[in-house]
Amino acid sequence: MQRTAPKLGTPDRPLGWLGVNYWSRTGGPFMWRHYDGAVVGEELAVLKAHGITLTRSFLHWPDFHPEPERLDPRMLERYDDFLDRHLAAGMTTVPTFLVGHMSGQNWDPAWREGREVFADEWFTARQAWYVAECAKRWKDHPAVAGWLLSNEIPIYADWRSRGIGTLDHRDVTRWARTLTGALRATGARQPVSLGDGAWGLETTGADNGFRIRELAGLIDFHGPHVYRMEDDPVRQHLGAAFTCELLGIGGKPVVLEEFGVTSDYTSEENAAHYYRQTLHHTLLAGATGWIPWNNTDYDALADQEPYLHHPFEMHFGLTDHQGRPKRQLHEVADFAAVLERTGFPRLHRPDTALTLIVSSYLEKEYPFTQPEDAAAVLSVTRQAYVAAREADLPIGVAREADGLPADSALYLLPSAKQLTAPSWRELRAHAARGATVYASYFSGAHGTQRGPWWPGLDETFGVVKQLRYGLTHRIEDEELRMVFRQDFGDLRAGEELRFAVSGTAHSRAYLPVVPDGAEVVAEDAHGRPALLRHRTGRGQLVLCTYPLEHMAAETREVNPEPTWRLYAALAAEAGALPPVTVPDGRVVTGELAHEDGRRFVWFLSQHPGPLTVRPRVREGRLTGLDGEQVTEVALDAYGVLVAERVR
Repeated sequence: MQRTAPKLGTPDRPLGWLGVNYWSRTGGPFMWRHYDGAVVGEELAVLKAHGITLTRSFLHWPDFHPEPERLDPRMLERYDDFLDRHLAAGMTTVPTFLVGHMSGQNWDPAWREGREVFADEWFTARQAWYVAECAKRWKDHPAVAGWLLSNEIPIYADWRSRGIGTLDHRDVTRWARTLTGALRATGARQPVSLGDGAWGLETTGADNGFRIRELAGLIDFHGPHVYRMEDDPVRQHLGAAFTCELLGIGGKPVVLEEFGVTSDYTSEENAAHYYRQTLHHTLLAGATGWIPWNNTDYDALADQEPYLHHPFEMHFGLTDHQGRPKRQLHEVADFAAVLERTGFPRLHRPDTALTLIVSSYLEKEYPFTQPEDAAAVLSVTRQAYVAAREADLPIGVAREADGLPADSALYLLPSAKQLTAPSWRELRAHAARGATVYASYFSGAHGTQRGPWWPGLDETFGVVKQLRYGLTHRIEDEELRMVFRQDFGDLRAGEELRFAVSGTAHSRAYLPVVPDGAEVVAEDAHGRPALLRHRTGRGQLVLCTYPLEHMAAETREVNPEPTWRLYAALAAEAGALPPVTVPDGRVVTGELAHEDGRRFVWFLSQHPGPLTVRPRVREGRLTGLDGEQVTEVALDAYGVLVAERVR
């Protein structure tokens, strides 16, 4: 399976963006009213000194577009100066046009008068005119790196619902086509995207009108905004990476357009950990750009909206309100140094034989299904991604809606209530030609059509199911003990894995089966089959009778939990172990390849204290970036080390 990581720029001149979302401390969203070019120059100098070469800048819509057919010349001239100062600093910027939402408040142009943002033709035409006039003025300025139409405009259009269930995707797509067309008609050649946050159906399971598949043909890069609230540190660290993986749609680059932390929610030490983890994990997940939120704190603006009512929004800065670097900025500088040392624009993700399947029930609105179905697909697949990365597997994320790759050695189908009938037929065929197919049972999180939508379950897995119609078999134990009856991968007969049990009244259920051609690999504490193998053709189908990934997804602070051991064993069974692994789920590894043949290996600790591990290197040997041989990897709390694998 090909794991894409397309770059901005051109094949002969690929680019990576390392930037920051920017409002000057002179006014935040009102900086253009109080513009101070000297302060802007100071702020840019601090950012550039720490490896940041790009900003995402914002044209506060009511200020720049005060009347339907007039732009404010003072604002335009101030932005001219802003661009010139970027050029002088050796930096570029991405102008963002329709800034009606910002940091917890919406601001309308005075002349909107309640018109629909996307459906009103006249209002859409005024937006297109505004975008085109600005693009005409700045399209040839060398400091312009790209364009963004808006900032989180689903919230601006309907802040109560965030657009979910209220915005019509047809209106949104017409709007996007009109505005991108108006910009391109000016001759602007820089990459363009929407600035909506990539919160559409395909990444969240909830339809806010911004359907990523429909919009992919109109934009040049995907721009996710990720601010997860989690109950597990490892899921938090890998959350943005999983979103980047889900955005492998249309072959477009992925720029992590917004992420960050407010210092009001976290210590500076933990903020640095979060930045480090997010930057490096998303790099391994295929991101080609990073624009954290944001450049500075705004303590001097405490009496100004939006900060007076959203005071935590004052403290997302990489610098404090006096321009002094915070630890987050030092993390960005360290990351910039790694990108430089490894030649990032020429790096790519090696192909993989390991596939994680995302059920099409995440994004396809099949008739008579429930919203909880999509939510469950997202949560279990994200948790499976975490477990696969803890097992150091270079997992490829494949959407059922796009068709399953035919060249994988291992297919993971985690806690899957629903998959289409043709996909099940295809998986059986992949097993027959030599692949290992793993699936874990899941009855679903709600009571509507509760049970596995698996056609031919018995024949597929070599069992006879003992289910009763309309009823579940509740897991009564507080812990699942899985005892192996035979060797499986690197798991030895007699070894025991223990899993936390969780779930709803509907989902806390196991699948009772009697083997009928399958061999029992592991049993639960009651002697019931917990893991079975059904050999078919040249391959095998592996059934787990417990919803391991769902139970873990529903458990606080659970990772690393033993599913990573099972996934590592499955990869070994499939003959697809990666070149470098670590026998400790608290350290995640990943590899990127340079076009000149060099291979770089990342080690990322998920542990809150110092940790030393000995990597297993199956191909070649490891050296540090300084050339010294690496046999042990010592990591600080949530630390990172990058080595080179020399063949």
